[in-house]
Amino acid sequence: MSGPLAPVAVIGPTASGKSDLALDLATALDGEIINIDAMQQYRGMDIGTAKLPVAERRGIPHHQLDVLDVRETATVAGYKTAAAADVEALLAAGRTPILVGGSMMYIQGLLDDWSFPATDPAVRAKYEEALAQIGSIALHRELAAVDPAAAAIIGESDGRRIVRALEVVELTGEPFAASAPTIGEPRWGTRILALDRETAALDERIAARTDAMFDGGFVEEVLALCEQGLREGKTAAQAIGYAHILAHLDGEYDVGKARELTFIGTRRYVRRQRSWFRRDPRTTWLDAADAQLLGRALTALE
Repeated sequence: MSGPLAPVAVIGPTASGKSDLALDLATALDGEIINIDAMQQYRGMDIGTAKLPVAERRGIPHHQLDVLDVRETATVAGYKTAAAADVEALLAAGRTPILVGGSMMYIQGLLDDWSFPATDPAVRAKYEEALAQIGSIALHRELAAVDPAAAAIIGESDGRRIVRALEVVELTGEPFAASAPTIGEPRWGTRILALDRETAALDERIAARTDAMFDGGFVEEVLALCEQGLREGKTAAQAIGYAHILAHLDGEYDVGKARELTFIGTRRYVRRQRSWFRRDPRTTWLDAADAQLLGRALTALE
């Protein structure tokens, strides 16, 4: 089957089933896949990000996977530039870009051509020092006091984004959200499909995925990444699961606790994803449990 070349974005909460639908759409629409998961950009971060193994990609090219070293800092601005080039190259080649992932700011930054406020090294350093001194939870409380909307979408453990939000608030005198893109016609005429499931069913999938990760060598993956500089990275080391295993390796708690906190952290992240994605009126929501999911998705794209 062929269809319009306009990109299709498959978004939604973690563990909802986005990868399978993206592969089906890429097959049906003569497309290639562009990743929109921030942590899947990192080489070697495979188990903990549920990165689809090469053998399961059906021979379909995937872009923006394994493009960063764990020491490098992942940024929305950097991703936006690289992914936009992929989209335009695929369109020029007559292929349909299938964008898939759940990283909220990455999705909106790309589709709404987000313009990023300038940074100031002195202001950034001030908040980074505060982060080192008082920790991310206390700094998150400071963010909540000056910009509750930003605090609602940035996790307490996400020190880098907390610092960035406080920096933007200080430099612009406006809430961090004021620098966010305006909802309008999505770039390239992209059609946005979002998957979700009943909360109880999704929680079960998160629990099963977490167990599979820990039973499938997640701790060993983190140990190997430590040899590659994981602890030096500002973003990779903060990822859900990876941060908890690092704490376990540092003796803060046992591996069972790391597993539990990974599940809890993922579930909390899902709640933030839902809140973010539900605000976008351009999105067509689909039930990931629907036996006719592909047909429903193709109908929505007509």
